[in-house]
Amino acid sequence: MQVTTLRRYPVKSMLGEDVAEIALAPGGVDGDRAFAVIDADTGLVATAKHPRLWRGLLTFAAVTENRVIVRFPDGSKVPAGAPDLDSRLSAALGRPVAVSGVRPEGATVERPAPEDVLDQGVSAVVPAQTLEIGQGSPGRSFVDHSPVHLITTATLRHLGTEFVRYRPNLVIDTPDGTEAFVENRWLGKELRVGTALLRITLPTPRCAVPSLAHGTLARDPEAVRAVMRDNRIDVPGLGKAMPCAGAYAEVVEPGEVRLADPVTLRS
Repeated sequence: MQVTTLRRYPVKSMLGEDVAEIALAPGGVDGDRAFAVIDADTGLVATAKHPRLWRGLLTFAAVTENRVIVRFPDGSKVPAGAPDLDSRLSAALGRPVAVSGVRPEGATVERPAPEDVLDQGVSAVVPAQTLEIGQGSPGRSFVDHSPVHLITTATLRHLGTEFVRYRPNLVIDTPDGTEAFVENRWLGKELRVGTALLRITLPTPRCAVPSLAHGTLARDPEAVRAVMRDNRIDVPGLGKAMPCAGAYAEVVEPGEVRLADPVTLRS
């Protein structure tokens, strides 16, 4: 196996950037989910998991050009920390928001069940759970759970859609013939990736996000329906079978990872 894609997302729920190498520390990928959009009315972290409110975030991109830059759908760019960024984002999203690089204690997001979103539509008012983020990470970034998120080409081939819909940090190329959702069998095992060592912590539960439009990439409900149909598994700590694709990981040994680095599975 080897690393075929490296990606980070400087602002949570915005489009990310491909990189040639990453530094992995206990808190995760350097520069990943370092910022988030905060709903000024509720204090909740904005996420496209709640499509009715926040699917518009996926029309923005965040890139690193010495500092984090937010690229608007019209192509204009505003640095994180610029005095007009919050007001411009608020106007574009239709809600008062603020971009923050400090994760509040007990930071939470709202997450409707993907079944409800697919059945009733992205604009429907549907019930939503409130979930605390970052519970599997020692860092202070705005990751959903563990510091690193990965997915294999075996799983992507089975799902038949683009990796960007699943928002991983690493795409791991697996040999032809590898079973789909092979990540399920890696729970508790370690991966040597470049000079870093990862331990797989959880299968990645899937929300509605992969089904949404991502920039110019059109909406694709099958990107979630296929997971719901083919890989419902029990997720430790959640107490029920959930549609999963990919895996979360913690950083056992910090290190550097580059494109084409070998990946070795250890028991």
